[in-house]
Amino acid sequence: MREVTFVKYHHDRWKKFEEFLNSKDTDNPDEISSLYIQLIDDLSYARTFYPDSPTYKYLNQLSGRAHQIIYKNKKEKSSRIVNFWKKELPLLFFQYHKQLLIAFIIFIISALIGAVSAANDDSFVRLILGDGYVNMTIENIKNGNPMAVYGGHDEGFMFFFIAMNNIKVALLTYALGIFFSAGTAYLIFYNGVMLGSFQYFFYQYGVLKESLLTIWLHGTIEISVCIIAGCAGLAMGNSILFPKTYSRAYSFRKGAGDGLKIVIGTVPFFIVAAFIESFVTRHERASQLFDTLLIFLSLSLIIGYFIIYPIRLNRKLNNTLNTPLHG
Repeated sequence: MREVTFVKYHHDRWKKFEEFLNSKDTDNPDEISSLYIQLIDDLSYARTFYPDSPTYKYLNQLSGRAHQIIYKNKKEKSSRIVNFWKKELPLLFFQYHKQLLIAFIIFIISALIGAVSAANDDSFVRLILGDGYVNMTIENIKNGNPMAVYGGHDEGFMFFFIAMNNIKVALLTYALGIFFSAGTAYLIFYNGVMLGSFQYFFYQYGVLKESLLTIWLHGTIEISVCIIAGCAGLAMGNSILFPKTYSRAYSFRKGAGDGLKIVIGTVPFFIVAAFIESFVTRHERASQLFDTLLIFLSLSLIIGYFIIYPIRLNRKLNNTLNTPLHG
């Protein structure tokens, strides 16, 4: 992109940011940090393509002023961590709600395909889940404990293994996005087919209700965050396919960086899901109300943090930018 086009495209936003910094309302660093994220992307682009230009010097000076306001009177390490979870990640994730919707649609369609395939082909579940797992589960169902697989290992070992495995799968889902999003889409599709056939298998043996209340205790967070990891992979892959006004190389660096931040944001949720699976799912509970409530709370956490909160935060930011400033 020519420098004059780059400046023309972003000039209004830079001026709004500069007016915000020049206003008296500079005692709320969190508000400014939201704008700071966009500015840093533009600064990085200018550093790459116009390193000796007035544009780069202007953006560098503007980001320096913003940095001082954001971090004044705050401890660097703690404020950075808090700001990441409170502002940076939600605002970043808002930009990729479209990719999240695509990942969700792929997963739902593939789950339906898995269920329909299992209903029409008795060998399909064995093909997807393996003979060993299917035979073991059938035996557990006959023994009156269809979910016995969750109690087969030490709790501490199970927690560590599940958390590490889920994080590894999330990173793989993200990394496969480099194949123009096709690798990520395939993994989302495969996991959806597996879940659909898995749930139909329990329906076929008359224990669907027990499986839903048990599996979705931890699965609500675990599966939701796997879809979010798919969103991260699509963010990277789509940045190659659709660079918009940026060069393809710069768009890829930005998409890969954004996707990586999203994947990092899933880690605490995977740890929570692993904790529930290791220390709650494996134990029998007297009340189905507890299971239902925990599933509802887990779903509320995911929808609240990854969908509702980013929308409200972005709306609040836009309202701030559109408010008349007084010097």
